[in-house]
Amino acid sequence: MVRVYHEEDSNVDILKDKTIAVIGYGNQGRAQALNLRDSGLRVIIGNRDDKFQGIAKKDGFSTYTIEEAIELANVIFILIPDEVIKDLFNFLIKDLIKPNSALVFASGYNIGFNLISPPKNIDVLLLAPRMIGVGVRENYLNHEGFFSFVGIEQDYTGHSLEILLALAKAIGTLKKGAIEVTFKQEAELDLFNEQGFGPAFGRVLLSAIYTLIEAGYPPEAVLVELYMSKEMSYTYKKMAEIGLIKQVDYHSQTSQYGAMSRGIKYRKIPLKPIMREILKNIQDGLFTKEWEKNITKLKFKAIKFFATKQKINKLEKKVRKSLGLKTFNIYDEKPPTEEEMAKLKDISEELKQFEAFYE
Repeated sequence: MVRVYHEEDSNVDILKDKTIAVIGYGNQGRAQALNLRDSGLRVIIGNRDDKFQGIAKKDGFSTYTIEEAIELANVIFILIPDEVIKDLFNFLIKDLIKPNSALVFASGYNIGFNLISPPKNIDVLLLAPRMIGVGVRENYLNHEGFFSFVGIEQDYTGHSLEILLALAKAIGTLKKGAIEVTFKQEAELDLFNEQGFGPAFGRVLLSAIYTLIEAGYPPEAVLVELYMSKEMSYTYKKMAEIGLIKQVDYHSQTSQYGAMSRGIKYRKIPLKPIMREILKNIQDGLFTKEWEKNITKLKFKAIKFFATKQKINKLEKKVRKSLGLKTFNIYDEKPPTEEEMAKLKDISEELKQFEAFYE
């Protein structure tokens, strides 16, 4: 049975004599650093000389280069993007970590798919909030907490569980609960949410938008009805609080009957085979191998450029302006250069499919 940890399972005092370095002061880095400090722990920031370092200084932290912070710390939080970790770790961080230190990741990706190999004489821990950085901070301050995934890849000191749970309590997650998983499980769940569920939801939403607009409904009314009102975010919140089905009680009986009786019409849409294929691709490491190729970064640049040209973007901008809402310019995305396109010639047919898909 899966282990779920709560506040009574932890003691923050075991960290009182340790120096914690938070590497990266972005959304997660800032939130977790502030929470750790407010829990009475000594926290320093390792960050390059950029605006985030400036924010850390304004927040009252002692800031250092990444090298300096690692050399000063006993506990090191790696809170930089997954795509940056591999090179930074292999060429800088790995050789600076002191024996008996604890290395803490907020994502299982690089360890789970064997992209990096930490030294054998340290603890390697997973502390992965299921919450964006702003939420990590807000739910610490309001004492509600948030869910996290936690795991241990390497227990060199024999005290890794106590350290992990103390850190989890200090950032505020144990008020809600920390669920024990492996690094690979965390990475696979995260990737599947992004690849298996997110795109399916997006396609359903777009289909609903165009169905209603083609039927003659005003675009302003359609977009507000389907997502701009934030009604769905309230429904999602109630799903989390009381359950997927129980939340229907917050809707009228007309709404409940309509949703339940018409839901059966979608039963034959073959979603599971597509999702199983996506999941297997993730589990087998095929997605990781694809993403780690240099050519894939150029492919991503092309796909993202195509995505900004979708008609929904123009429609949304027009609607937001009509409703007096703030508009965002997404058309700054630069297309691949001729030189880059030449490198992509072997997948030109595949790119044409993406271009057509995002029309």
